[in-house]
Amino acid sequence: MTPAGSLLEAHDLRKTYGPTPALDGASFSVHPGEVVAVMGPSGSGKSTLLHCLAGIITPDSGTVTYGGRELSAMSDAERSALRRSDFGFVFQFGQLVPELTCVENVALPLRLNGVKRKQAERTALEWMERLEVEDLAAQRPGEVSGGQGQRVAVARALAPSPKVVFADEPTGALDSLNGERVMELLTESARTAGTAVVLVTHEARVAAYADRDVVVRDGRSRDPEYAV
Repeated sequence: MTPAGSLLEAHDLRKTYGPTPALDGASFSVHPGEVVAVMGPSGSGKSTLLHCLAGIITPDSGTVTYGGRELSAMSDAERSALRRSDFGFVFQFGQLVPELTCVENVALPLRLNGVKRKQAERTALEWMERLEVEDLAAQRPGEVSGGQGQRVAVARALAPSPKVVFADEPTGALDSLNGERVMELLTESARTAGTAVVLVTHEARVAAYADRDVVVRDGRSRDPEYAV
């Protein structure tokens, strides 16, 4: 049974690469403003689940529904537009554009959505201030520390006011102190904005910032909110 009020949900996802099943009946749900940690060992299917939820890859079978609409029913262009407007992303190594300044990186998704440069950079600076990196606005990613760069990446994910942020091992490249600060800022900012966060991690200290855990093992998920 699908949980009431879910913003994003998946049911019975299956995905195979060659002879290897990456997902073997995974189900998932997240509500607006909720932080859910997707946990499990390496190779368990966590990242594949996240990529299916974000519409980056299409499962072999099963459904992913966002806002009541199935992602597989959308065209590639519609899914791409969704990832620009409603979905934000934070990756393990930030993946900032090295040729752009930090404020230009944060403003980039807004610019791709047609926001004029001055307004986009004004919004970007507001988010950089919330993430405590506004003093890095004119610097390029190669000139800042790993922790600072990851805060810039979080600001970039949140700047377009997404409904869902997908964070794939967002503290994996950071020391424990910087990792905790990034998680504090990510979860606090997301909850303030009413943004759902899907957090992929194998670290208990990172998962502790979530409202609940979904455990993935051997391609199957155990979601306490999702009765299947």
